[in-house]
Amino acid sequence: MIESFPVGPLQCNCTILGDPVAGEAIVIDPGDEIGRITKRLAELGLKLKQILITHGHIDHVGGALKLKRLTGAPILMNEGDLMQLKLMPMQAAWLGIETPETAAPDGNLATGNVVGLETLPAAVLHTPGHTQGSVCLHFKELNLLVAGDTLFAGSIGRTDLPGGDERQILHSIHTSLLGLPEETQVICGHGAQTTIGLERERNPFLQH
Repeated sequence: MIESFPVGPLQCNCTILGDPVAGEAIVIDPGDEIGRITKRLAELGLKLKQILITHGHIDHVGGALKLKRLTGAPILMNEGDLMQLKLMPMQAAWLGIETPETAAPDGNLATGNVVGLETLPAAVLHTPGHTQGSVCLHFKELNLLVAGDTLFAGSIGRTDLPGGDERQILHSIHTSLLGLPEETQVICGHGAQTTIGLERERNPFLQH
């Protein structure tokens, strides 16, 4: 079971992946609207096992601690984005919103780690460039990539914020993502879904 829906003022795509048989789920990037997320988990009869964060920007991590407190599920995020948590007041000021409470993650998302559920495992791909701790999550058995803000339909993540690096994000995409099967479905951090094949063929940022 896969559900992805936009939350918060920047419409970050929050994703729920669940195993109805085991009654378990993971949530990726609960940036906001935690009441909506917990309501949906309850409707589906799923217990939250992990909270996975693709990177430390406010629209992706802003609701994670609240969700942890409500469910007891641990938060996993790449340690390269601990700096982004320290910058949370500045991030909130950019949006003109109240600073959400955050805390250090309970575990590190690093390349080679396998996270998710026993029946829905995901390989962690560290893809720095949008931020230094950006990761993508590859669910091989589902032909699914949750890309955060590293790769978009027809675009790539912005690199003009603290921790961003344009050459680095292009290197990350070419070395870690474009080698995946072309039929791999991609849930992006914002906007429409796409596939690796479409982005390899048409994305103007990836043609050279």
